[in-house]
Amino acid sequence: MEKRLGPAAHAEAQVLEAILNHEFAPGTALPAERTLAVTLGVTRPTLRETLQRLAARGWVTISQGRPTRVNDYLDRGGLALLGSMVEFQKGLTPAMVENLLTVRQVLLPGIAGIAAAHDPQSLCDYLQALPEPDASAERFARYDWDLHLLMVRLTDNPVFKFMFNDFEAVFHNLGQGYFSQQVARQASLDFYRDLLQILGKKRGGARVESCVKAAMAASIDIWRSRCGEVD
Repeated sequence: MEKRLGPAAHAEAQVLEAILNHEFAPGTALPAERTLAVTLGVTRPTLRETLQRLAARGWVTISQGRPTRVNDYLDRGGLALLGSMVEFQKGLTPAMVENLLTVRQVLLPGIAGIAAAHDPQSLCDYLQALPEPDASAERFARYDWDLHLLMVRLTDNPVFKFMFNDFEAVFHNLGQGYFSQQVARQASLDFYRDLLQILGKKRGGARVESCVKAAMAASIDIWRSRCGEVD
């Protein structure tokens, strides 16, 4: 990663790691500019660029004439912080990933219900072309995410689109690890088939929501199993 990043981005990754490791704890001041520049191995102009990048994403607050302070990112952060974690592969602990999956479990069933009410045929058409059981993890991750995006688009609600656009890099990245497991691929194929059957029989949004909610809960269980195996 270090070879791919420019000086400011590399310094940003180092500061971000230190924040997430609580070397620079929320509410505390960063070291003086000169000291921090030496620690990071960058020039002071590069450090200022780095701090501006971190401030723009909500990690720190820069005040004229005062030390730069680390924000309480878990309490006051936004989706831009999540993007930082994905970009630099920092902070996406198993617990944080489970939190993301829980957010999806809350949001997606309602989104799916609205989408099914608006245009069930488009969902049926998409679900007709399932990945093969032995398809690559990347293929499954893309198929699954594109189903998310289709549901979001069919709600005609731009706010859902804004939210899921920010989640895309996270879920596509994690999805490839998740779908490397045969149990995850099979569970998703079963979900797609169940959803298609419900849509085909026009059983209504409540049945769609229930199906999606159960699938999201199962995905959390599979993720927990995967974390246990890795540990």
